[in-house]
Amino acid sequence: MRLTEILPSLALELEQLLKNQGKAELAAQVSQLALVDRCRCGDDFCSSFYTQPRPEGHYGPDHRCMDLDAAEGMLLVDVVAGKIAHVEILNRVDVRRQLLAALP
Repeated sequence: MRLTEILPSLALELEQLLKNQGKAELAAQVSQLALVDRCRCGDDFCSSFYTQPRPEGHYGPDHRCMDLDAAEGMLLVDVVAGKIAHVEILNRVDVRRQLLAALP
């Protein structure tokens, strides 16, 4: 499942926020991101998802986390070796509903 199919408006928002931060190379990845799984933490405010298999433990030395200045909620992107690996989304009920429907 591609992000653009499940959450098209979020994909557009993510792409634009990355461009706004001067990260065109990451923004270009958004249209091809696949949803591998969602976060299973159980928190009702969490709408996070993985675009690469979840690591066992930490991501490692090639990891960086970017806080994207979202207009609503919190949106962070974990980048590993230049690839988007995880998108952390908090306090976005609209995204959570769609994500749970796609990945129960």
